[in-house]
Amino acid sequence: MAMFSIITIFLLTITTVTGNNLYLSPKTTFSNYNTMLSTFKIFTYSATTTTTTTTLFTTPQESQFHNTLLTSHFTTQDPNHAHLFFLPFPPSTSMRSLARLIKTIRTTFPFWNRTLGADHFYLSAAGVDSSSDRNVVELKKNSVQISCFPTASGMFVPHKDVTLPPVHSFQGVSSVNHTDTPSYLGYMRLTDESHPTLIKEIKNHPDFKVELDSTNKKKKFVKSSRFCLFVYGSDMTWMVEALASGCVPVVITDRPIQDLPLMDVINWSEIAVFVGPTGGAEGLKRVLDGIEKSRYERMVEYGVAATQHLVWNEKPQAHDAFHMVVYQLWLRRHTIRYARWVEQ
Repeated sequence: MAMFSIITIFLLTITTVTGNNLYLSPKTTFSNYNTMLSTFKIFTYSATTTTTTTTLFTTPQESQFHNTLLTSHFTTQDPNHAHLFFLPFPPSTSMRSLARLIKTIRTTFPFWNRTLGADHFYLSAAGVDSSSDRNVVELKKNSVQISCFPTASGMFVPHKDVTLPPVHSFQGVSSVNHTDTPSYLGYMRLTDESHPTLIKEIKNHPDFKVELDSTNKKKKFVKSSRFCLFVYGSDMTWMVEALASGCVPVVITDRPIQDLPLMDVINWSEIAVFVGPTGGAEGLKRVLDGIEKSRYERMVEYGVAATQHLVWNEKPQAHDAFHMVVYQLWLRRHTIRYARWVEQ
C-alpha cells in the first residue's frame, strides 16, 4: 500500500508540473498504470521449448527489456493466470525454424489456439518478415512484435506492434538552454543520404550546424541549439538525449511515422516537429522560425518531462522505459479468445 501511495504522489507531481498535453489520455493513463502494476501477469515459454540461449539479442534495449522482464514481478509460472505470453527466440532464427517453433507451441500448449497468437508477444529488433507459412503468418499478423525504433518499412504493424526507445548516455536532466540567441537554429549528425539535396543545403546554410563525428562536441552543439534535426530511418539513438537537453527534435520524413516509441502514451506532436523534405533548407527554417515562443518553451518543458518515460535504468524505476513498454503491452491484453477445439 505504501508503494502505491508514493507512486500516486509522484504522478500528481508530474501532471502538475507538465500539464496534461504531454499524454494522449492523461485521465486514464496513470490509473491504468497503477492497475497494471498490481495485476498484470506474463508467462514466458521455457528455454527448452524455444531453444533460446543466454545471449538472445543483438541490441542493448532488447537485452535490457528481456533481462528486466524475466526478473520482474510481472512474470508468472502459471500460464492459466497470464494475460500475455512471451515467445523468446534468437534474432538469427530462420523463417523455417520460426515456423517450427510456433508449430511446437501450437501443439504442445493450449494457449496459442485460443487466440491464434493474439495474446502472445516477441522481441525482434528488425521485425519478422512476411512468409507463406501459416504459423509465421499468424505470428506476424496477430502477435505483438516489440522491435527497435526506427523499424524498416513493412516490418511494423501500427496499433499492434511496439518499439523500444533507444538506449543512450542520458544520465539525469541536463541543463536546458533557454537563450534567445542560440548558437545554432538546428543541429544534425550527417548519417543518412536519403535526401542528399536537402542535407547539402542544410550543410551550406549558416543557421544550421552539421557535425560529422560522434565525440563529446555533439553535446555542446545540442545544448546550444534550439532544434536538433533527424532524418527518419537513420541514426536516431540520441533523440532522447536531445530532449533531455532542451533541444526540440525535428524529424525529416516523407511519410507518416507510426512506430514512435511509447506512441500509445506520449503526444509526440507536443515535443517534436515533423517536416517533409521538399521545402529545402529555407523552407525548413521558415517552419521552425514560425513556431511561437510560447509553444517552443512548452515543447522544451514537455520534452524534458518525457525523458523519464524514455530512459532505460539499470535498476527499473517507476514510469521509465521498461515500465512504459510493459504498459503498452498491458493495453494490448484484451484479445478475442476463440473457443477451444473439442476433439471428436
